Amino acid sequence: MRENIHPAYPNAKVHCACGASWVTRSTHGDLHLDICSNCHPFFTGKQKLIDTQGRVDRFRRKYANTPAQPVKSKKEVKAAAKAAERKAPAKKAKAKKEPQAKT
Repeated sequence: MRENIHPAYPNAKVHCACGASWVTRSTHGDLHLDICSNCHPFFTGKQKLIDTQGRVDRFRRKYANTPAQPVKSKKEVKAAAKAAERKAPAKKAKAKKEPQAKT
């Protein structure tokens, strides 16, 4: 193997915005992070809502009084279609073609 081609790999201290810090190794030196596994919502299980210009509140106001529609399965949709078909008989019998007279 060739010598002196690999970069230095010293210890580096990692600092997060939440205050957590730990030591690892890096070719870039010390690292400063905005978010880490101690404060990320995926790892902590806590949800953080970032409300920009009141968008979350506006969404909640818009859909607050809207009743939730029950979700129907495919079977329920087919059964409802069959029931509607039984109530209103098909108009196929009325739509018979009459023979056209030749001119």
